[in-house]
Amino acid sequence: MSHLFSPSSHQAATLGVNMESMLNKLKSTVTKVTADVTSAVMGNPVTREFEVGRHIASGGPGLCWRIYNGTKKSTKQEVAVFVFDKKMVDKYQKFEKDQIVDSLKKGVQQLTRLRHPRLLTVQHPLEESRDCLAFCTEPVFASLSNVLGQWENLPSPMPNDIKEYKLYDVETKYGLLQISEGLSFLHSGVKMVHGNLCPENIILNKSGAWKIMGFDFSISSTNPSDAELKYTCKEWEPSFPQLCLPNPEYLAPEYILSVSCDSASDMYSLGVVMHAVFNEGKPVFKVSKHDIFKSFSRQLDQLSSISPAVLNKIPEEVREHVKMLLSVTPNVRPDADQMTKIPFFDDVGAVTLQYFDSLFQRDNLQKSQFYKGLPKVLPKLPKRVVVYRILPALTSEFVNPDMVPFVLPNVLLIAEECTKEEYIRLIMPDLTPVFKQQEPVQILLIFLQKMDLLLTKTPSEDIKNSVLPMVYRALEAPSVQIQELCLNIIPTFANLIDYPSMKNSLIPRIKSACLQTSSLAVRVNSLVCLGKILEYLDKWYVIDEILPFLQQIPSREPAVLMGVLGIYKCTFSHKKLGIPKEHLATKSLPHLVSLSIDNNLNLNQFNSFMVVIRDMLSRMENEHKTKLEQLHIMQEQQRSINISNPGNQSEQTKSPPSSGNQIDDIFGSTGVNGKENGSAATAPQPNRMSLTLEEKQRLAKEQEQAAKLRNQQPLAPQSIQPANANNTKTKDLTSSLLNSMTSLNSLSLANTARPAPAQGTTIPTFPSSGPMVGSMGAPVSNGFNPPMGFQTGGMGMGMGIGMRPSGPALYGGMATATSTPNFGALTQNQGPVGQTNKAPNLSALDSLFTASQPKVTLNQMGPKATPGTNTPWLNQFGSAQNAQTPMQGAPVGMGGVPSGFGMQANPFFSPQNFSQPAAAPSLNQSGIKHSSSVNNDLKDLFG
Repeated sequence: MSHLFSPSSHQAATLGVNMESMLNKLKSTVTKVTADVTSAVMGNPVTREFEVGRHIASGGPGLCWRIYNGTKKSTKQEVAVFVFDKKMVDKYQKFEKDQIVDSLKKGVQQLTRLRHPRLLTVQHPLEESRDCLAFCTEPVFASLSNVLGQWENLPSPMPNDIKEYKLYDVETKYGLLQISEGLSFLHSGVKMVHGNLCPENIILNKSGAWKIMGFDFSISSTNPSDAELKYTCKEWEPSFPQLCLPNPEYLAPEYILSVSCDSASDMYSLGVVMHAVFNEGKPVFKVSKHDIFKSFSRQLDQLSSISPAVLNKIPEEVREHVKMLLSVTPNVRPDADQMTKIPFFDDVGAVTLQYFDSLFQRDNLQKSQFYKGLPKVLPKLPKRVVVYRILPALTSEFVNPDMVPFVLPNVLLIAEECTKEEYIRLIMPDLTPVFKQQEPVQILLIFLQKMDLLLTKTPSEDIKNSVLPMVYRALEAPSVQIQELCLNIIPTFANLIDYPSMKNSLIPRIKSACLQTSSLAVRVNSLVCLGKILEYLDKWYVIDEILPFLQQIPSREPAVLMGVLGIYKCTFSHKKLGIPKEHLATKSLPHLVSLSIDNNLNLNQFNSFMVVIRDMLSRMENEHKTKLEQLHIMQEQQRSINISNPGNQSEQTKSPPSSGNQIDDIFGSTGVNGKENGSAATAPQPNRMSLTLEEKQRLAKEQEQAAKLRNQQPLAPQSIQPANANNTKTKDLTSSLLNSMTSLNSLSLANTARPAPAQGTTIPTFPSSGPMVGSMGAPVSNGFNPPMGFQTGGMGMGMGIGMRPSGPALYGGMATATSTPNFGALTQNQGPVGQTNKAPNLSALDSLFTASQPKVTLNQMGPKATPGTNTPWLNQFGSAQNAQTPMQGAPVGMGGVPSGFGMQANPFFSPQNFSQPAAAPSLNQSGIKHSSSVNNDLKDLFG
């Protein structure tokens, strides 16, 4: 049994060991990560007030200080926390440890007492705990030593921003100038020698400014009130720990060789620093710490005759000054104040940065002059310098409203070069309060001019909450100039505004500005603005909101009218928009036509209106014509389905209603454009619309009777019989008419060619119980339309229906709605005047109401007409075929005294029975067709 379970017991033990080792490894990893912060700073009083972040850099003597970023708990102010971990000196004996700690403490305490822009600013004094020393300063990027490639005591892995950091020329120049100014302050103001100026003790703050720290070995003057200052220098002690001694590679030779120092000793150190900056962090000479005296003696000889190769990487304009700084003789070295004035530092970028650092000393007038010239300088400076050095100085001025109009253009210029992420992180937080400032008014103007930048880089939520409200305020501003500028600028960024904001907020304010302003410029600019942003709106919003708004505009100045025309034209011609033909016909065209005749418009402006109006009319016509053609095709297809008997249809003349003969269908038997040929008049054609059962029955009876009539023999004229509607006989009207006409001496037809009857558009057959309907189905009144009239002619063509002539000069030829020709010319072929009183033969009228019979065609009775002669008089008289109740009449006019009563006297005559007459002297005949209702009405009147 024990044998069976022994392997599993072994596995369990192995698993437990592995688990334990894994947990220990995890624990050690966590401990290692947090040890940098917690173990070193834990218990230090600094942690009570400051939140310590990640390890970012190192600095101070021997790079012994670890630098962490941090924040003050109460104010969230950003700081840098310098921490010295006492474990670093565990290898030393206790008195050496104490010596190192005392030296470091002295340096920090000295730095805390000194306040100058060129010295590192201490935010919280040194605090000591059992494990560490710590103090807080302004935010820091790194030490110059880190930047030049000295990476001791840095976090692992190496931060990329330090690893890839390269100094620009302007940063180097201005940095060295700042160190020179710091030394000038120490030497002249504090009467102090730094004693250990080296890259480790030069700190680059977050803005990129170079600051001095590491006052561990500073020496104050023993006679600060005397003109010639004296400094007591300690002898070099090789036995001291390294952290208790200055960096020998940057020390002046007199420190070691003659145990003396003064301010010139710091200037030598500055010369070595300048060499290191231009030589990847390398000092002029390497010093052996084991035999330092021999090294300095050798160095002294080399400095006496310094080789040009040593300084070849230093810029030529400062090379001579560096050589003087490295001189063996202290009196030859330039002092700090002289160094600040060398031409090398007269760089535009360095001067600009220097001015920023002294801004707090300037008044508003000096600041404004400086800010006005700044846009010319900014493009010459590196982006990092602009963003991290200049931008914070600019945004700090936003608290001063008077300076905002001068500062804001520069801030927005910097924003153009920033990425969206940099803009949101570095600029947007400071800009947001400025968006809400309404005074001074220039702020609004500057923002409007840079609106495309703001809308491109500002997050959408901030646009809605901050940027667009500013635009709305500009549109509602009391200043006409601001409204004009705003209206001019809106189209440039309209594509960046979201559609709901444009539709619900921006457009209503533009319309309101246009209607309520008293300024012509604002009204015109409003219309121009609307015209330019139409393309960003949808079609129906423009039709429903923009076009009706144009009719509300009260003024009629030419510029306003042309603005209105421009919006109509843009909407009409834009491929995405367009105006429907219904809107064109009912609203757009009436409005434009009324505007076009305004007296304020000149000729060119009127022509512009007419061009647009013609374009609109043309498109409306084409669209509606296309629609009607399609509708006609559909109706034709429907009719071909509804009429089931193709045999009956074949007996009828089929003529599709075209635009040319629609008038003929309504006003005459052979229309205006009817063609003349030698054939007889065709049978009436029933309405081509869907037929009712009664209409079909009547159509069948008509066809049946027409067939009978065709089979009957022609009848000769008979004597006068009383008119009877029930008479079943049909008299040949043509024969009677010709017989009566031969007896008339007033009219000679011997020399007149008689054209053949014209065959044109037939008159539709109308149901007797309803109103007469034209070829397109539109109701036509029974009688003459108002436009129709008559002209008195020398020869009248009246129709006598059982009545005697009413007198001379009755109604002449009849005119249609389209024209009213004068038939006075017809008198030239009349007979002698003396025959005018001869009584006419009216026997042809006796059979007016008798049934129709087949007649002899005019082709058989008279000479052939000249082809192409258009003589509409042919269409006025003749026999009617295929009608149930035909009506016959005869011309009886003689020598300018027409007989019969006029057409207007009979309200039952239908305009469809007449076509437009032309002024031709020849007389001819054609069928006049009536419905049965007309015959019944005549019967009632005349018995």
